[in-house]
Amino acid sequence: CTTGKSLVLLCVGCNSVEKKIYVHLNNTVPCVRLLNATHQIGCQSSLSGNVGVLHVLESEENLDWVLKTGPNPPYLVILESPLFTRPIMMKLKNGSSRVAGVAVVAPNANPPKGFSPHTTCPNENTGVYTEEYDPAFAHCNVTMWNPLGNGLSYEEYDFPIFSMKDDNDTQIIRQCYLDHNRAVNGSTPQYPLCAMQLYSHMSAVTDTATCMRRNDINFSISPEMVCDPLGDYNVWASTRPINNTAKGHKMFESVVIAAARLDSRSFFFDIAPGAESGVSGFVTLLAAAQALRNATQEAQPNRTILYTFFQGETFDYIGSSRMVYDMQSNQFAVDLDNVHSVLEIGQVGLRADSKLWLHSDPVSMKNSSVNNEVRKLIVNLQTASRGLNVSVEEPGFSQPLPPSSFQRFLRARPIPGVVIEDHQSAFTNRFYESMYDNAEYLNVSYPTNMTPEEQLEFVTETAKVLIVSLNFLLSRSVLFSLCKVTRMLYGFLVRTNNSWFQQLIPSDLASHLGKLGHTFLKISEPTLLVQYLLANLTGSTPNITQDNCQNQREDEEDKESKHFYYYMWVQGAAPPNSTQREGYCVRSTVRLSKALSPAFDLRDYTSTNFSTWTESRWKSIKGRIFLVASHDLEMLTLGVGVGVLITSLILTYVISSKADMLFSAGREPANATY
Repeated sequence: CTTGKSLVLLCVGCNSVEKKIYVHLNNTVPCVRLLNATHQIGCQSSLSGNVGVLHVLESEENLDWVLKTGPNPPYLVILESPLFTRPIMMKLKNGSSRVAGVAVVAPNANPPKGFSPHTTCPNENTGVYTEEYDPAFAHCNVTMWNPLGNGLSYEEYDFPIFSMKDDNDTQIIRQCYLDHNRAVNGSTPQYPLCAMQLYSHMSAVTDTATCMRRNDINFSISPEMVCDPLGDYNVWASTRPINNTAKGHKMFESVVIAAARLDSRSFFFDIAPGAESGVSGFVTLLAAAQALRNATQEAQPNRTILYTFFQGETFDYIGSSRMVYDMQSNQFAVDLDNVHSVLEIGQVGLRADSKLWLHSDPVSMKNSSVNNEVRKLIVNLQTASRGLNVSVEEPGFSQPLPPSSFQRFLRARPIPGVVIEDHQSAFTNRFYESMYDNAEYLNVSYPTNMTPEEQLEFVTETAKVLIVSLNFLLSRSVLFSLCKVTRMLYGFLVRTNNSWFQQLIPSDLASHLGKLGHTFLKISEPTLLVQYLLANLTGSTPNITQDNCQNQREDEEDKESKHFYYYMWVQGAAPPNSTQREGYCVRSTVRLSKALSPAFDLRDYTSTNFSTWTESRWKSIKGRIFLVASHDLEMLTLGVGVGVLITSLILTYVISSKADMLFSAGREPANATY
């Protein structure tokens, strides 16, 4: 018992000492390593973490201290967001022998200037516009879609880069720098100096083929994986039930694909609000699906509408390329012969002069039948916009399609289609694929002192903008959907864990809402939410038991419904003056299909046709600051310690060897008697 108490006291003492030495940083988000068929991008630390003396960069001119004149390299550079630019980052990258890492302070408000760490020509090599398809349109020769793109997300860095919120931790770092590290009047800072350590060691190296080969090497019962293919699930639903068990071509079935993308990214791991690049489009499509539910059930249109939400489009069209591949391989509910046309909703939240632009592919329209169908679709959309507070126009000159999922269908065959955007040529989105493409940028804002429930119901200006887009798409007034659009914008951009979303999901997911985060080959939170939202907005609520619902049937004798419908039991709302929720069953045509690049099924890790992106695994992501002594003092301390150790060993040896002489004087003779 005494030994146990001693161990506990010793452990507590160790923790106490650690807390006195280190200040651990909260709310840090790393840049991580990604790999594809040819190379790796992103950031990493050494196995034991990178340590550097803190230096708060005050201006670009101040870089010389870090890269040349500072006497105590390596430095860990603290960057305010205005200095997180390509010129500065490239200088730090090229001087990496004196740079231990970078920490970027994320501002509490968006910067006034645009910032996009993506490339100027997104998905340049995996869309339809190749040298073979039309060399004039290849490589964004006609239109540079993302002119503000600086490509930072696609560089490789030999040091860790973290993002930190501008909060108490950041103030501690700044004060530590001011107290210990800042040079005053040209003087050299004196030890002890404030230092930071960042851990973000990545397991994968070189490229996807290398890391996947290492994954296959099994030397133990539980082999350690080093990377994972980027993947998720697409969400789709049809206005007419389609037999999902029998894959492949459906006789007499003609399908119009209404598509939007679900994903986005930024420089830092899992910070990807995608307000304009993703949310504006898929919220509009969700609202359209809900508005059309009653109309399509009362009178089925000539063609089935297939609502499709693609995942992984940022990384070389993972979701759309997989769906096209499955259609060609008879692994999807319909095939390409069933597809009549495609209508895709892109970025529609930032309309200039109340205009939406209809983009089409000039190459496939050289086919007369494709051209005729596209012209009909454009005329119908322009007719629908009359009398609404929005004008719908074509770009007015020959240019390729903007980056869009539709391009992957065109790679397979000429298909009529239109992509709806809020830009005529280059993106109006100044923060494309960055952490600043958020609620603030889309003007989803609320009066001060509102409760979360009041914010959930508050109609923002952006909701009104998207409703106008919806009216135009449907050729009818759908103001009754304004409430739903308002709630969806709040849920996806402000607070995922809200009372409305809680009603629409199963009870086993409720406690995890807002905490699910990023997943590999599982279902991410946006995918789950869109799945349940689409089911609730387009499905029906049959009066069946929970057991039958969860077993995909109307009753015990039903063997057919599961082929055409998907059943889900959701927790519902609690009645007034009660805490017990009233769950119910939702029957819909909503399904999930895999959004994993075919390259990984084919084990073609150097594919030029499909995405080959993987993400490295890691064990620890953390940061901490502490005071570090001078190198001379550390050497002196080490020398004194070694000297004391050697002296003690010599003394111990001498005393041990002379023990009989030193300790014999007081001994009694062995034969002494009393």
